Amino acid sequence: MTEAIRGFWVASATPLAADGSVDHARLAGHARQLFGKGVDGVVLFGTTGEGTSFNASERVATIEAMLKAGIAPGRIGIGGGFPAVTDSIALTRAVLGLGLRHVLLLPPYFDRSVTPEGIEDAFAAIIDGVADDRLRASLYHIPQVSGVAIPTTVAANLRKRYGKQVAGLKDSSGDFKQFQAFRAAAPELAITVGNEPDIARAVAAGTICGMANIVPELVKGMLDGKDVEVRMQAAADAVVKTPSLVATLKAILAAQTGDTGWLRVRPPLRALPDGTALRRKLDALMAPAIA
Repeated sequence: MTEAIRGFWVASATPLAADGSVDHARLAGHARQLFGKGVDGVVLFGTTGEGTSFNASERVATIEAMLKAGIAPGRIGIGGGFPAVTDSIALTRAVLGLGLRHVLLLPPYFDRSVTPEGIEDAFAAIIDGVADDRLRASLYHIPQVSGVAIPTTVAANLRKRYGKQVAGLKDSSGDFKQFQAFRAAAPELAITVGNEPDIARAVAAGTICGMANIVPELVKGMLDGKDVEVRMQAAADAVVKTPSLVATLKAILAAQTGDTGWLRVRPPLRALPDGTALRRKLDALMAPAIA
């Protein structure tokens, strides 16, 4: 698992303590629970993990706590995208020093008019600034959220320039034709899919997805070739078609675990009061059990 993220990875939600800081013990417990259900690794501080709400120091402290709790560094990836390239460099250097190798890099996401050449320059500045052969970066394509797409030519060029240091790409666009375009342009990249209903037909590299926080069995079923695509689509629709994916996921986790601490979110998000109804809907989709 050291060369690229492959297989079954979860874009983890980030539990918070009462003071709004990361609840490290609850996060480590969540990761261990997921590993027990067939998950290969967790990516922290991505979109599902409210990543843009946490600064570099908070992210590094969380990695340190996860390692202290016994989570292996090879099973952890971290969202390392910031509008400032220098912040991405600093975070990446710090986590590489702790033994991690997997960093997901967003393009700088404030300037929506940036050119493909500018996007490539930004990624190159991060990799050159880090200057560490241990890095196994995954480019993170989620334009409907970040506002900045990664052109296929940029992904291909960066792989040619940096080899294994640019190990993969996470496509969370929800556009399967886009996924196929990345694979055609940069076949050496491990291209994972973030859109859960596409997992079965994009299974070559695997997935990094948020729904696995609450229905890991369905995701595992898709990866294993089980006929659960309809159920996965229904589960995704129930969560994604809400005002806040993150707050909804956390409300469901609170209902599943009986732990109301999961309800906490950081501003500008607002917590949902109760996820019991959605939990029951997901329970119905999980029955009969996936064989």
